[in-house]
This record gives sequence, structure tokens and C-alpha cells, in this order.
Amino acid sequence: MIATEKTRLKQAPNQRIAASHRAAIASLGLERKTIEAELDASIAEDPRLVRQMHILTSIPGIGKAVATTLLTDLPELGTVDRRAAASLAGVAPHIQQSGAMPGRAHIAGGRPCVRAALYMAALSAARHHPHLRHAYKAMRAHGKPAKVALIALARKLVTTANVLLKTGQHYSPQPNPKT
Repeated sequence: MIATEKTRLKQAPNQRIAASHRAAIASLGLERKTIEAELDASIAEDPRLVRQMHILTSIPGIGKAVATTLLTDLPELGTVDRRAAASLAGVAPHIQQSGAMPGRAHIAGGRPCVRAALYMAALSAARHHPHLRHAYKAMRAHGKPAKVALIALARKLVTTANVLLKTGQHYSPQPNPKT
């Protein structure tokens, strides 16, 4: 909603409407901070969630905001198999086929807020983590479009998070590939 209001602010025809958009942005920002503080307090009260937060933030690309999104919007993480985790997160390919038409795989379903958070985590990991940057570049070198490669990294992140939460282990970095 904040992003929408910022877009509207740029298009405001006069100062009165612009002031209204600025007030809405400020109000939404305060509400967001209040909700984030409540989520942080809820996580801090539960030792299990604190442990899960530490495990999730040990994964490259996953910071506090993405970890909080995963804990709140994907509570099944760590209790399901890798395919179900990817599907719930909205990063699993689903083949759409009809009659003799060849099927094409597209991501579909899942939880949009989780998918968006994982996409941003994948973008960060592809830029800053050597192993995942190498995997991203390899997919691009094989002709994959950038968004497809990032969704593949997002799927890798959610399946890694699922396994680590299931086993209770922190992320252990891979040896650095030659780049």
C-alpha cells in the first residue's frame, strides 16, 4: 500500500492531493512499524521461533525481514517435504498442458507474500554469495532468463530452509566455486 501511495504521490495533480498521499504514507509507515514490533515481540517470546529465526538468518540472502515472513506466512516450513515447501511458497513449477499442445512449466499458486520475499532473498544471494552467484551465472549461461534463474534460486533457498528447520542445523557454506 505504501508503494501504491508513493506512485500516486508522483502523479498528484495538486498540493492538496499530494499532502493527502504524504499523510497516508506516514500513517501506513507507522502502522507497519507497530506490526513489525509486535511480530518481533511474539518471536522473542517463543524459544522455538527464536531458534528458527537464527537458522533462517544463517542462510545467504535471508535476513530478518524474509525470515519473519517465512515464520509467519509459511509456518509449515520444516514439517513438509521439499516439493510441498516449494509449492506452498509459490516457487514450484506446475506444467500446464491441454490436449496435444506441449506443456509448459510456470510457477503458480502458493503464497504471494512468501514468493515475493524469497525472490528478493534470491536476488540478494545471487549478488553477494559466491556459491549462489555461480549457480545463477551458470543458469544464465545455459540460456535461462534472469527471472527464471532467480525463481530457481528462490526454490533452492526455500528447500534449504525447509531441510535446515527440519534438522535444526544452521547453514553451512559450500566451498567457493572458481569464478
